[in-house]
Amino acid sequence: MRLEGKTLSSTDTLENTPSAEHTEESHSHEGHTHEHDHQHGPVLNPECTRELVLDLPAEDVSKQFRKTTRAYQKYARIPGFRPGKTPESVIRRKYANEIRKEVIDSLLPERFQQGVRELGVKPVGQPQVTELTIEDGQPLHVKAVFEYVPEFSIEGYKDVTVEKSPVDVTDEEFERELEELRESRATVEPVEEDRAIVEGDWAQISYNGVISGEADAPPVAGEDALVEVGGKDTVAAFTEVLRGAKVGQELTAEVIYPEDYQEPKLAGKTVAYDVTVKAIKKRIKPELTDDFAKELGNYESLDELKNRIREHMENRKRRSAEGETKDKLFAAMVERFSFPVPESLVQEQVDARLERGLRALAAQGMSTDQMRKLDFGRLRAAQRDSAVAEVKTNLILDKIAANESVEVSDEEVDREIHMAALQSREPVETIRERLTQDGGLARIREQMKREKTANLLYERLPA
Repeated sequence: MRLEGKTLSSTDTLENTPSAEHTEESHSHEGHTHEHDHQHGPVLNPECTRELVLDLPAEDVSKQFRKTTRAYQKYARIPGFRPGKTPESVIRRKYANEIRKEVIDSLLPERFQQGVRELGVKPVGQPQVTELTIEDGQPLHVKAVFEYVPEFSIEGYKDVTVEKSPVDVTDEEFERELEELRESRATVEPVEEDRAIVEGDWAQISYNGVISGEADAPPVAGEDALVEVGGKDTVAAFTEVLRGAKVGQELTAEVIYPEDYQEPKLAGKTVAYDVTVKAIKKRIKPELTDDFAKELGNYESLDELKNRIREHMENRKRRSAEGETKDKLFAAMVERFSFPVPESLVQEQVDARLERGLRALAAQGMSTDQMRKLDFGRLRAAQRDSAVAEVKTNLILDKIAANESVEVSDEEVDREIHMAALQSREPVETIRERLTQDGGLARIREQMKREKTANLLYERLPA
């Protein structure tokens, strides 16, 4: 059966009966694999669930059994019988399960769809069969439950407003950006003069440390390490002994590391260090000049570079502010319009959010074994509230889009496909064929319509 793009095959139908054996689904992703906990709590939301009962006459059932059996009889190759001459009784015994499934697939989908249309609801998710009786010569009886999108009101949605986030780049923000640019181009140069180390210097040191109470432990040692004196990432004890020291001086330092120190082997330990100062270095930031601008790229002057930086910052802040404002608006809409949502849509959203998170972890280097140890039940639970809000937002946007007659043209979808082809470096027709087969085109159009609706709402907000 197919409900709004969701398929319920005869196998699924049979496996959803009380006697069915369920298997845990596992997913694999590029670069990693993991197993999901698919016991999502309540499978269906009772507030969004309908039941459909179908009873088909025995005559229709027998007719379909005969038709299917004859099809098997025509093509079956069974030792001892000529092709097409195998008795029906033999065919029915040998292919009993296959024939039964094909009869279900032939009889149920169209009638199920018709029954759903008569109920006047929009089904979502996978229908679940709770009762199924089918035997040749007997009426077919099936009872199934499914979720649907409930009716809800969006009256007054035009009155829901939020304050727009600021989009102007302040002078302080601009100066910070310039300073970060200078920092990114800074170099560390040796200090030639004979002087002591001061705050902000970088000391080049060798060190050898012994962990207290662990005489057999290997030493904590390093050569030619650079330490920023007074730096936020520098252990305070090192800053204290290095401040005022000179090149060639030998020092001692005792460091008591906190329990939550980032290096587990040192966390909570006390280490006695012998330190030798080998050189003093200074971090030199370049001056903001026309030459500096030319070194960075195709800029004729510092003013041109500054204008380009400010323009980039304004675009970035505008996108960020628009996203923040839309999020606030969606939250206000969800709070204003209260309605139940199908659990199947919530779990789809949880899956999508979890999938994005896992791919991000894989990109950061998390191994397959590490992923298997994750508590997926806890991860799913942590995503639930956000998933519910996202589902509600999508349903509200869909309803507003219908009210506002928002449409997405074929040309707009084509542009999106061409962008996807450029990013993936695949032929456009390959992308289009794949999206057509898996329902991706419909999802792209749906998402684009929601984005257009969100943009419409954003533009209406008071400045």
